[in-house]
Amino acid sequence: MSIEQATFKTHLGAETHQVFNQSSPLENYNLFASDRVLQESLSHYGVEDTEQLLAYGERCGRAEVIQWGFDANEHKPQFESHDRFGHRVDLVKFHPAYHQLMNLALTEGIHSGPWQPDAKNAHLKRAALSYMQSQIDAGHGCPLTMTFASVPTIKLCPSVAEIWLPKILNTAYQPENVPYFEKTAVTIGMGMTEKQGGSDVRANTTVAEPVNDSGNGALYTINGHKWFLSAPMCDAFLMLAQSSGGLSCFLVPRWREDGQKNGLYVQRLKNKMGNVSNASSELELRQAQGWMVGEEGRGVAAIIEMVALTRFDCMVGSTAGQRQAVVQAVNHARQRSSFGARLIDQALMKNVLADLQLEVEGSLALTMRMAKALDNNDDPAEQLLMRLGTAVGKFWICKRTPAHAYEAMECLGGNGVIENCIMPRLYREAPINAIWEGSGNIQALDVLRALQKTPAVLDRWFMEIAKTAGRNTLLDSAVSKLKETFARTGALEFRARYLIEQLALTMQASLLLESAPAAIAEAFIHSRLCGGQAIYGCLPENTDVDAILARVLPDNP
Repeated sequence: MSIEQATFKTHLGAETHQVFNQSSPLENYNLFASDRVLQESLSHYGVEDTEQLLAYGERCGRAEVIQWGFDANEHKPQFESHDRFGHRVDLVKFHPAYHQLMNLALTEGIHSGPWQPDAKNAHLKRAALSYMQSQIDAGHGCPLTMTFASVPTIKLCPSVAEIWLPKILNTAYQPENVPYFEKTAVTIGMGMTEKQGGSDVRANTTVAEPVNDSGNGALYTINGHKWFLSAPMCDAFLMLAQSSGGLSCFLVPRWREDGQKNGLYVQRLKNKMGNVSNASSELELRQAQGWMVGEEGRGVAAIIEMVALTRFDCMVGSTAGQRQAVVQAVNHARQRSSFGARLIDQALMKNVLADLQLEVEGSLALTMRMAKALDNNDDPAEQLLMRLGTAVGKFWICKRTPAHAYEAMECLGGNGVIENCIMPRLYREAPINAIWEGSGNIQALDVLRALQKTPAVLDRWFMEIAKTAGRNTLLDSAVSKLKETFARTGALEFRARYLIEQLALTMQASLLLESAPAAIAEAFIHSRLCGGQAIYGCLPENTDVDAILARVLPDNP
């Protein structure tokens, strides 16, 4: 027997079975062209020039780009406090895939589009771009959203804005560890919470003292700590600290104006369950230098618009997670057979998948309506809608995502829990946005604060829902009941979560009646406003599940 014959015989003997009835990976598809819901939502709000979105959807769907998301999460950021010669450097190193993702997003202008002159429908387009980008990896979205959201706060200080805004708005990525004045493009982070306070920033103990002059634009030295400082390799951070006039906002660069390392000392990186491609750190400030931004003692007011925008991005990110979970589940169900039929053709699986898709429909409808409000932010009525919308939307969409991710993961069976599948990452990522930028209770309290301070926000909310009054009796009844519930002013805090749930559901239902096909709106209303469902997959018998599932992915994405 020749060597070739022996090798061939051994090879045949090693084959015990053929691999079949397994789904192929979802890659090399266009995230925009395959998303009918996103296309319809943009068209509803008058966005017709979608060439950029179509091109970006193709880029995000490439196998190479999808792999970047896996690699950036497989290889976590590494912290080096000192260089090999003993000098303090506070350096965080990332896998090249992380930098490729950052470059992809920043060169597309995801961080800056709405702030460019004469931008039309810019928040809607940016939300769509970010929605696609987040489906590849959620972690690197943190510095993107902070850089984007920093602009209104930076503008409060003309002297700081003159230097920093051109660099913030530049559509380039420069990750080099060099002073900001040697760069043409920078990223911005945020440090608000401290050990003793968390979301209660009024309890912050970090102290700022003026170097010479005081007030807006003046240089201060800052001493204290930050319990969560995400993306510590950003070029500067908006922080809150106590000055003589009260809690104030400061822009603190990583490098001082004299070219020396600023007094920012990373203590450690957080070992998080999710969002692992992004570095989050604990930080001490020792004679760190930073400029006051905004009025002294008005730090919360200075940073509040930034917080509103980052909360909006939590809505975008969680909706993106829902979308990616559904397309992965449907892609699997189309190719996997069980008990003699494809999963996608089996009634029980159809019920689950269609229900998961309805959640995406409602989440995207609410998110894009808030994007439209941002695009019309000079309209006082839209400002009122946005004031309530970011808190309600962040609370509800982010709360719904963890259970949604789990149910989608279960659709893949055992394959769904294996780490080289995207589903475990989506599952670990799902709770992050619900906690980030204020947990559910913080959002609920913010809604109550808005209602107390500006009662008109509730009237504006119901005015928006009233656009579809009379079109569905179940929705009309739910809205009437909700108004009666608000009329009972006792124990509002105790009932806050229920109230916000109903604010979200009735708004989502109304928006779907206005913009989605009738089968979608009817299914959403019957499944969400008629007694509540404990789990996904409890759609009423008359639901047109085929019409719903046809909207998830085209046959050849």
